[in-house]
Amino acid sequence: MQHQPTPTPPTKTGPNKKVVIGAVVAGLIVLGAIGSALDNNDTTSNATDTTTPALASPSPNTATAPAAPAQDTDDAPAAAELPNLVGKGLQAAQDQAQEAGFYQLTSHDATGRGRMQISDRGWKVCFQAPAPGEHPTDTEIDLGVVKLDEDCPADDKGIIEPADDGTMPDLVGDSVRIAHQTLPSNASITTTDASGQDRIVINGANWTVCTQTPAAGTAFDGEPVELTAVKVGETCP
Repeated sequence: MQHQPTPTPPTKTGPNKKVVIGAVVAGLIVLGAIGSALDNNDTTSNATDTTTPALASPSPNTATAPAAPAQDTDDAPAAAELPNLVGKGLQAAQDQAQEAGFYQLTSHDATGRGRMQISDRGWKVCFQAPAPGEHPTDTEIDLGVVKLDEDCPADDKGIIEPADDGTMPDLVGDSVRIAHQTLPSNASITTTDASGQDRIVINGANWTVCTQTPAAGTAFDGEPVELTAVKVGETCP
């Protein structure tokens, strides 16, 4: 005898299962609401972050520039008393001038030979310019000197006066060195021994001019100059 299979009883849905499903649905709704709220907060935050805050305008610089220091309007050099230096040794005269406040000092050979003062102690003062008295301390003091064993000339022959433009100066009686210094620096000069001995003129300070070409007072415009000379102490022929 065949038996019919027993049918599977239908699954029953109890009241507890309905409660769980309801709770899940409610939870999803709550999570959705929270997520929406978070999205709104992010949007608001982003909108706030992208807004550039307004910068305060810088206040104008009203600081006053410091006043320039007042300048001394009295630029004149101080004055001092220049002593009488004539008759003193050159070195002593220079020291006394500096002690008085004068430091611009120069010297020259008063004989007109143009010798250099290599050793100041070997020379004595015959002339001074300016004269003794009160002068600005930046004044140049020029001393005309001779060697210790020489006599001072009556006049200072060592003052060089440059030749006037276009006129030949008088060089006769000057040393050859002074003649060179008197003429323009670009002058072509030939000097020969006036004694006829054909000596070579090496140190112009030891030779005296006897003749010159072109003649003194004539027009001069760069022509070659010819001088004859003898040694100091000799007589021109």
